[in-house]
Amino acid sequence: MKVTKAALPFLPLCQRLLPGRLAGLSLALLKATALELAILAGHLLLYPSGITQERRSPLPPLPSPEDGAAQLPTEAKPPVVLLHGFIDNRSVFVLLRRSLAQHGRQQIESLNYSPLTCDIRTAAELLGRHIEGICERTGSERVDIVGHSLGGLIARYYVQRLGGDTRVRTLVTLGTPHSGTRVVPLANAHPIVRQMRPGSELLEELTRPAPGCRTHFVSFWSDLDHLMDPLETACIDHADLMAQNVRVSGIGHLALPVHPAVATGIRQVLDTARAGEETAGRAGGLTVA
Repeated sequence: MKVTKAALPFLPLCQRLLPGRLAGLSLALLKATALELAILAGHLLLYPSGITQERRSPLPPLPSPEDGAAQLPTEAKPPVVLLHGFIDNRSVFVLLRRSLAQHGRQQIESLNYSPLTCDIRTAAELLGRHIEGICERTGSERVDIVGHSLGGLIARYYVQRLGGDTRVRTLVTLGTPHSGTRVVPLANAHPIVRQMRPGSELLEELTRPAPGCRTHFVSFWSDLDHLMDPLETACIDHADLMAQNVRVSGIGHLALPVHPAVATGIRQVLDTARAGEETAGRAGGLTVA
């Protein structure tokens, strides 16, 4: 497999800034923090609505070549699966889901995994069963996944370690600690948090060779993400993966799945992907005013 990687120059944020820009950084941090607090308040209101699994009404099947005139003039868009982060639920994707639906995505499903889940591998197996069910109901052979934070890590484990690359065309991760994060040491009491620490056994599994992996990975990472330590942990760096890292400037961790600029970037990634193609392109960037 030909591998196309988009590398970004990573330096600590303070080293990338000239002294004259420190005031601008302080203002950006204040704005990002204020936005994070506003999003957190809104999400706390929506959280109860997402506790239960969504109702899974029958999804319209994708058109087949035998449909003749009913076939779409362009390649049909596969279903999109949304996977939330740690101690969260599907309500975090209310705005992203609306954006995707308004731009032609009719097949969108969210998966809630239990907050009591103590192993990323178990959650990845659950994700695999969920995706098999979607493919059976829709007739689609592959899906796209958008995973926020821990959700992206669960999806990546499914793709790399459980054969999920046969089902996942594109995996978009938002603020996912691909190499582990060191924030909140006191949270180590939770086994999943320990799995997200640098050097954990699970993360070591993800560094192993993955020859022939067919999934296209796109990681959105923010230079103001307070949960990623170091910041570059939210980027994918693996020799066998078709990976693109997209830097987002001006917003924090909670804003990644709800900000309209990020939603636009996600739509562009999914709309330009083609099943079976090696589509990893140049690393782009999003600047949020």
